[in-house]
Amino acid sequence: MRILFAAALSLLASLAQADNHARIQLLGDSLMATNVLTGRAIPNVIERALGEDVENRSVTGAMIRGITRQYRAGDFDWVILNGGGNDLWLGCGCNECGPRLSKVITRDGRDGYLPDLVRRIRKDGARVIYVGYLRSPGFGSPIEHCLDEGNELEARVSRMARGVDGVWLLSNKDLVPEGDKSFHAFDRIHPSVKGSRAIGNRVAAAIRQLDDL
Repeated sequence: MRILFAAALSLLASLAQADNHARIQLLGDSLMATNVLTGRAIPNVIERALGEDVENRSVTGAMIRGITRQYRAGDFDWVILNGGGNDLWLGCGCNECGPRLSKVITRDGRDGYLPDLVRRIRKDGARVIYVGYLRSPGFGSPIEHCLDEGNELEARVSRMARGVDGVWLLSNKDLVPEGDKSFHAFDRIHPSVKGSRAIGNRVAAAIRQLDDL
């Protein structure tokens, strides 16, 4: 019930922004949506860092098919997104997830829901940054056993990014020092306010750098 309530509030927050004229659209799951109700989620951090609006359409609990439906074509320069983690954790329990992972993105990074979405976005003209997931701090996280699957997902996204012009992977595998719980919320899955701030500032820095190219 808590997850459904949070998802509903996150969706309402994203829809409230749907009519603005932002040049940045953000898609994803709870990595992006966590802390949105207090105005300290990743998209809020990006807005403050860049001094401009971000159209946030992320929804807690979203799987990759849902994330593909979040996308709204428009006059955007950037689409920031994440996704696939819930497909592995909730969809197959991070156990023998090969077929499900390949539905998200194949080993070569060319096919699957995620590459299809990225190609659609690129066709519409926006550049894309895929934001990688937090790694656990090593303190009994419920997703500790998903490390191998998460690393494989990111490796496949990296191959996709190398093969499609205008697409970048922003990995967060080096963000959390071993044993440092401060980047995670109490559940040791989602980002704390500090974690959201760190990731949002990384995204903003990447946009600033790439805008100058």
